[in-house]
Amino acid sequence: MKARPDVISGTILAELIEKFVWHLSESRSDRYFSTGNYKATDADVKNERLSPVQQLGVEMAVRYGKYLNLLKENAENGLCFVLMNCEKFLKQQQRTVVSPLRCLQEPCAGYDWFASSIFLIMSGDAEKTLMFLQQFSCLLVSAFLWLPRLHLSLHLPATTVDSGIHPAYFCSAHHIETLLKAELPLVFSAFHMTGFAPSQICLQWITQCFWNYMDWSEICHYIAICIFLGPDYQIYLCISVFRHLQQDILQHTEA
Repeated sequence: MKARPDVISGTILAELIEKFVWHLSESRSDRYFSTGNYKATDADVKNERLSPVQQLGVEMAVRYGKYLNLLKENAENGLCFVLMNCEKFLKQQQRTVVSPLRCLQEPCAGYDWFASSIFLIMSGDAEKTLMFLQQFSCLLVSAFLWLPRLHLSLHLPATTVDSGIHPAYFCSAHHIETLLKAELPLVFSAFHMTGFAPSQICLQWITQCFWNYMDWSEICHYIAICIFLGPDYQIYLCISVFRHLQQDILQHTEA
């Protein structure tokens, strides 16, 4: 990947992560979450509607996919099918919560950027994307790469769900801050002086799967590295981005 960045892309990347996730999901020791049985059909989601935020996300994702020559003309329908089935599939593993927090009153706040990324990696094949996401959802890494996976989840303690704080924040983002203090103390101090937590920007990167921050090939590498080597590489990647931006951050702090 360092010598030839383009070598893991397109159909090669799709096949690689597909086979890798399938083998892990077949191994009892690697299955971290139970997923239940779910069969995606058009009839089940025919009457479902995406929220305005999701519809806007679909438009953006499809426009980006066409720009990258990964998607065809009717891709909107396929992505909507994926998102509606993901919502239905994940709902089977969610608990009912009565809370004044708005983020707990909706299926999942914001747009599902990870599912959209997989849809693009699979070149707009909705069936393939859904099959991959269902298998992927039983692995531990899904909790950190695919944020809607643990929204209101039965797999989390009730107190954690009630707090409305995602594990990506109190696990990944917490470790990023700890490592940043040790590895890049000047960057950590710069954030501290502004009163802005580095974990906030990291959660933004992670939630958006680095869309609008990295090139598509780098987004693919991020997803692949975390799947192949483990969710802790999400933390190392954020630290490496801060290292890359160190001079800019320090200059902006001085200014």
